[in-house]
Amino acid sequence: MSKLNVAVICGGISSEHEISCVSAGGVLKGLDSSKYNPILIGITKAGNWVLLPNDYPLEIVGGKLPTVDEGAPAVVADVHGFSVAGKALQIDVVFPVLHGPYGEDGTIQGLLEIANLAYVGSGVLASAVAMDKSFAKPIFAAAGMKVADGIVVTSKDKQVSIDDLAYPVFVKPARGGSSRGTHKVKSVDALNTALKDAFLYDHKVMIEQAVVGREIECAVLESNGVAKASVVGEIVIDSKFEFYDFEAKYLDGATTVKIPADIPAAAAEEIREKAVQAFTALGCSGLARCDFFYTDKGEIIINEINTMPGFTGTSIYPKLWAATGVDYTSLITALIETALLRTNGVLGN
Repeated sequence: MSKLNVAVICGGISSEHEISCVSAGGVLKGLDSSKYNPILIGITKAGNWVLLPNDYPLEIVGGKLPTVDEGAPAVVADVHGFSVAGKALQIDVVFPVLHGPYGEDGTIQGLLEIANLAYVGSGVLASAVAMDKSFAKPIFAAAGMKVADGIVVTSKDKQVSIDDLAYPVFVKPARGGSSRGTHKVKSVDALNTALKDAFLYDHKVMIEQAVVGREIECAVLESNGVAKASVVGEIVIDSKFEFYDFEAKYLDGATTVKIPADIPAAAAEEIREKAVQAFTALGCSGLARCDFFYTDKGEIIINEINTMPGFTGTSIYPKLWAATGVDYTSLITALIETALLRTNGVLGN
């Protein structure tokens, strides 16, 4: 049986360019070489598509994050697929390891749909809705899940009133990721500064009531059309950080994940059920990481769902599945197989 060509796409023009590169490096290392041939495609920060060698450096070295080289051979991406110097790239399935806007929000999914290419992850609508938390939250609430109180404001709003909320609050881009532009605000004086920064990442921003609770994560994997939940884990952050910000996530080494989370078994099982419920409510496919808060009162509050979570070998999503009995390479294989089944009409969209 001949190997399938898997195009791994990384980079992009969002603020999560570098993290996407690191995730792609993980996928390349974890790809089953007996089944798949990788084709590494990068999108530069300027939005140019390029072909990268499979040994292209995609790791964090000395605190320096990797980026896609502007000088690499150009790739033409259009409704017919991908080509280099007029020669079509033979691709069987795409793994778009792109985080944030212009990658995880339905945009590249639309291109791949038109090009009739199989791809890993959720479709256009589910990707777009999951990315925009102001749309995802009402869907979660309608499905019976508890969400944090909050309001949505835009850059056009001249006055912002949060009279129905109490400090501290969180200010975050509605369609951001990796916590860039996210701030914990404790006073009215700090609110405008936080909003100004958040608007650098999105013209729509959410202001949410801070939830006092433990951060619990659950990974969902679709295999043969059935969505299953992993064991749950808890994000444990060094006390010098007030919340799970970008530095704590990626650069400082101040975050650990406790797997399984030390919470009552009944609560863990309920979170697992709600993770699959959230995945289904948004119409997701392939994979998602669902983030929850678990309060001292035993409340379970869904925070968000991430349809293309960090995917290095040490990222939370693969770690949760490893603890559940699915190793990294098997995880990647399952995602590719699901993508092919969906495109071939065996599974629904």
